Amino acid sequence: MTTTKARTKTLQWADIEVGDVLTPLEIPITTTMIVAGAIASRDFMPVHHDRDYAKKQGSPNLFMNILTTNGYCVRFLTDWAGPEAMVKNLSIRLGVPCFPDDPLRFTGSVTGKTEGLRAGDREGLIEVTFKASNSLGDHVSGIAVLSLLDGAGA
Repeated sequence: MTTTKARTKTLQWADIEVGDVLTPLEIPITTTMIVAGAIASRDFMPVHHDRDYAKKQGSPNLFMNILTTNGYCVRFLTDWAGPEAMVKNLSIRLGVPCFPDDPLRFTGSVTGKTEGLRAGDREGLIEVTFKASNSLGDHVSGIAVLSLLDGAGA
């Protein structure tokens, strides 16, 4: 699996089917990425930026925080769906830790498709079930709902 490029044109709701598999995404995880994510999300807990402190707490290394994990989940979804897709709901469950030098591999599939209206516009909703795994197992699993404003029949 290799790192994929982000889609530049948003998928059309009518072209998506339940059962479609999302383009996998592999994200190489570095110490810098983990520390930068913690700083950007204002999470100054030392286990996310201080390796020695993390080890004193019983961890083999510093590890990624939940807000950075959330960000990578959204990246996976929007890289697949395109820049105009809106993540309306994201529900995740954390699993094993995410340590440096152990890539995250995202996979997922479309598990639902509905249509509706939002402020007079047709809105197509896509439900996606996904997970990201590393060498230890599943780091995060979740369900997301994405909105595509082309809606049904557009």
